[in-house]
Amino acid sequence: MCQNMSGLSTAEVEFRKKAGLSNESVDSSTKTVAQIIRSNVVTYYNLIFLIIAILLIVVGAFRDLTFLPIIIANMLIGIIQELRSKKILDDLTILNTPKIMVRRNGSDQEILADELVQDDVITLSAGGQIPADALVLSGNITVNEALITGEADEIVKKEGDSLFSGSFVISGECTAKLEKVGKDSYISGLMLQATQTKEGEQSEMIRALNRLVQTVGVIILPIGAILFLQQYFFSGATMKDSVTGMVAAILGMIPEGLYLLASVAMVVSVMRLGKQKVLIHDMKCIETLARVNVLCVDKTGTITVPEMEVAQFILAKDQSLAAKEQEADQQSEDKNKIAKLLSDCVRALPCDNATMEALQQYFTEPMENSAEKIVPFSSATKYSGVVLAGKAYVVGAPEFVLRQDYAAVQGTIEVFLEKGYRVLVFAEYEGDLDGKELTEKASPIAFILLNNAIREGAMDTFRYFSKRGVEVKVISGDNPVTVSEIAKKAGIRHAEKQVDAATLKTADAVRKAAKKYTVFGRVTPEQKRLLVQTLKEQGKTVAMTGDGVNDILALKDADCSIAMASGSEAASHVAQLVLLDNDFNKMPVVVMEGRRVVNNIGRTASLYLVKNIFSMLLAVFSMLFLIDYPLEPSQVSLISVFTIGIPSFFLALEQNRNQIHGHFLTNVLIQALPAGITDFIVVSGLVIFCREFGVEKECVSTSCTILIAVVGFMILYHIAKPMTTPHAILIAAMVIGWLFCMLFFSELFAITTITGKCAMLMIVFAVITEPVFRYLIQLVEAVQKWGRKLKF
Repeated sequence: MCQNMSGLSTAEVEFRKKAGLSNESVDSSTKTVAQIIRSNVVTYYNLIFLIIAILLIVVGAFRDLTFLPIIIANMLIGIIQELRSKKILDDLTILNTPKIMVRRNGSDQEILADELVQDDVITLSAGGQIPADALVLSGNITVNEALITGEADEIVKKEGDSLFSGSFVISGECTAKLEKVGKDSYISGLMLQATQTKEGEQSEMIRALNRLVQTVGVIILPIGAILFLQQYFFSGATMKDSVTGMVAAILGMIPEGLYLLASVAMVVSVMRLGKQKVLIHDMKCIETLARVNVLCVDKTGTITVPEMEVAQFILAKDQSLAAKEQEADQQSEDKNKIAKLLSDCVRALPCDNATMEALQQYFTEPMENSAEKIVPFSSATKYSGVVLAGKAYVVGAPEFVLRQDYAAVQGTIEVFLEKGYRVLVFAEYEGDLDGKELTEKASPIAFILLNNAIREGAMDTFRYFSKRGVEVKVISGDNPVTVSEIAKKAGIRHAEKQVDAATLKTADAVRKAAKKYTVFGRVTPEQKRLLVQTLKEQGKTVAMTGDGVNDILALKDADCSIAMASGSEAASHVAQLVLLDNDFNKMPVVVMEGRRVVNNIGRTASLYLVKNIFSMLLAVFSMLFLIDYPLEPSQVSLISVFTIGIPSFFLALEQNRNQIHGHFLTNVLIQALPAGITDFIVVSGLVIFCREFGVEKECVSTSCTILIAVVGFMILYHIAKPMTTPHAILIAAMVIGWLFCMLFFSELFAITTITGKCAMLMIVFAVITEPVFRYLIQLVEAVQKWGRKLKF
């Protein structure tokens, strides 16, 4: 095939970029600046705030527009935090963007995949992801198109064959020409699927918040309308009083800062993790990982360092010494001869995987014989081969190379497997090497022992998960005995429970094994996926770590997927979370961040829900008993700022490592119900008594404001437990700030002097607040226990 192998010139590249033929991604894992601003400004609740602001202006209630600065501040906080998060994520994404070797102006250079253009000539090698649709110009590679076809079969691609973006190279090397780039290639759809949350794929916390916000959003409109009609037509209130009463009720029912608070807390977590070199593709994984109770890990790259090394090699004729790790003379003439032969073989083969890299680093003798034919390693056949001086030699997995003769050396090999070594056999093959499964006899010459060192800190990491009830499953393509031994050294519980997945012939057998075993060896990509699915069917929350091509199917199905940046590019794109420095020991940090987010948002959400419950009950109470709504909008804003708004942001961003229990919405309701009902009981009681004793409306409004603030601080004290020094300072500052506004901005917040009669009634209801709150908490807890017994 005649092709221009010198690549494009600079002028040709610029021409294609101007023509829109570049490989720029069609989308990003982060929002654009315009999208961030729009999502924070154009919302349902902001529309409601705009409408009620217009109504207040129309009736001349300018004082009651005090909620607007709070709303504007909320929007600005959300926009600023998201923009900061976007910058960090974009910077990390650039660091994680794959680089491609491209030929331009007749020389090779490495550039980002996004900078490629149509007709570029690139070099592809093992472990790399194909960045755009291409045509092979020269060379041979084996590719896996699992991301496109769903099949994990390896396909050999040679000159003239097409390559699809999104697939990845298993072995070999080739030169290819890009035919379809950017929006026209498969990779565009794959990137969108891999880096963005699908519709409906939300964490439990976000789903609960969405339901809560949507439910309130539906309820407030009819309640507000009915309350206005009741006050204006039935209670005889003025238009201004009717509008301000309705607005006060609506403001009390709107959780205006709740969703923003959750978003900001999640964004801050992404920023914190970004500084730890953890790239978040999907924010929901932060919460999901905090709830994980099964962690599926691969051996290489997770338990051990990815780099492999040759420990030693054993001559096949010295099998009797193998059990003693060959204590005989290591410098025998035969061994030196075999070492030179091995050097000739491995140095002739392409260095396209970690195993071959380790072999070439160990066998460094200068080549004495040129290879007449080479067969690169294939994970399907489990061997690589070379023809030297008319003889065929293979290096690979003993079971696949020796086949029916494996039983004769099985005892020798198992001794080393039990010590955690990976064993390869070097054999002379009597047939023709064609890259397919071996069919003829292979005579073993030597056994090569390889290992991976246990990652520093891995034992502490697995001990951390074990203490927190997280079950660890090791899923690997290596020999199960070897993997089991390494898992034991890493401190993984029940690592002795191992199984060879090659013996699991049916899906049902895999499902049964998932319950019984901890270590799974010789696992196929489809079996990995089935194991993850089975664990999820058992009600487990499953996290999956992986760095290779064979992990992709399982990563996509896991509740939380984690990839190492040093692994395949495709795995990094599919994973929700990428460890950019390949440090698995960062996992406890991520889990702690998830717990901080969920626990803090849970307790602060209950503050907002208290206000919603109280305002809704008080609005219904006012409608049923034909009573004017006792609060004004400015008073609701004052209470919200000091008992909910400011404290919630401080509480949401502090450390919290408590284990997560129960469901998010249930936990929030249990905390909020007693407080919300307490608020309603004491305020509605005060209103009734003030009405019976003929207390003026302005006095009732001010006394209700004070009473609600007192209850609010009491609730804040309860939620902020344990009462640390920072918590005590926060509450004291909020009380001082509230008192300052009450005294010096009384007119702005409609605070008037109250009569002695009203003050005495307010004190009585303030006194009964504590026992009412305490008994309601006990009642809710009793109902909760009763529900658990009945399994509600």
